[in-house]
Amino acid sequence: MNTQDAEYMRLAISLARKGIGRVNPNPLVGAVIVKDGAIIGQGYHQQYGGLHAERNALASCTTAPQGATIYVTLEPCCHHGKNPPCTEALIQAGISRVVVGSSDPNPLVAGKGIAQLRAAGIQVDEGVLQAECDAINAIFFHYITTGRPYVALKYAMSADGKIACHNGASRWITGEQARRHAHQLRNQYAAIMVGVGTALADDPELTCRLHGGTNPLRIVCDSQLRTPLSSKLVTTAAQVPTVIATCSQDVSRHQSYLDAGCQVWFLPEKNGRVSLEALLVRLGEQKIDSLLVEGGGQLNWSLLEAGLVQKVYRYIAPKILGGTAKSPVEGHGVDNPQQAFMLAPGRVFRLGDDLLIESEIDRRGTSCSQE
Repeated sequence: MNTQDAEYMRLAISLARKGIGRVNPNPLVGAVIVKDGAIIGQGYHQQYGGLHAERNALASCTTAPQGATIYVTLEPCCHHGKNPPCTEALIQAGISRVVVGSSDPNPLVAGKGIAQLRAAGIQVDEGVLQAECDAINAIFFHYITTGRPYVALKYAMSADGKIACHNGASRWITGEQARRHAHQLRNQYAAIMVGVGTALADDPELTCRLHGGTNPLRIVCDSQLRTPLSSKLVTTAAQVPTVIATCSQDVSRHQSYLDAGCQVWFLPEKNGRVSLEALLVRLGEQKIDSLLVEGGGQLNWSLLEAGLVQKVYRYIAPKILGGTAKSPVEGHGVDNPQQAFMLAPGRVFRLGDDLLIESEIDRRGTSCSQE
């Protein structure tokens, strides 16, 4: 990999990120076309169902792309979906070299796109800034290979690990910059979920308040239908899609939520609660590729215990609350430190006075049940 290849691929990555919140369940993809040392076209996948990055880049070309090099963050597709194959467009345009960041694990592609380009006489160089390209599509890679959404836990806590004061007061533990970042996550993830305890205690709205942002599908995990009909989640369900996930068979009670505009998903029971595995399968079938979980502690524990979590976002405020307030993860807990859920080395960001730590779950270091 030469310096110029890395430079153009970094530009393609920055373009790909512009599709965050708009392309789910498709991947984020950026493309840059270079000819005679100059950029002649660039594009990204802008919205689900729209043109792919390669075709947008070709359409933007300021001069004929014949003989040019295209830098693309993900292996070009070679199958017919909502759009025709990008490999065909590149071959027809006379592109002479394709530089690829990530391989596409989609079984419909998975190396076939690269093979098709090479068969047409096009030089293909793979793995340029692969780690960075892979990182922007962690959600897509998980979803396309498992059929289930990528699950991230998000919580804000004090320096002593509390998510609220002893009397339940929790607004606000973190500052404005951290809260704004949380709305960026709501824009990025296709769905957001809370347990009924959070719905009762906080009466959240769970919308994205960024200008031009996209509201996620809202889900309340409510085994016995305790979510108040007067709650914001229910009274705004006609405007923002809302799912009540339950194992209650009282159909007469379902109707009140349906009348308010909610969807009611009746799901199997596991240990007296909604089966989280069944819920994720249902979400995957609905093409929901990602799920942000905002509490509370019992729901977080249940997801971890079932091996369903891929990532954790921890906002840490420089405050000490003390007392017997709740922690981000409750439940039974592990019996000894060797059974702890291990987090891979993460990234740390300063958001005003607060810290954000993003970490993937380290499957190698976790001994509880895993997927």
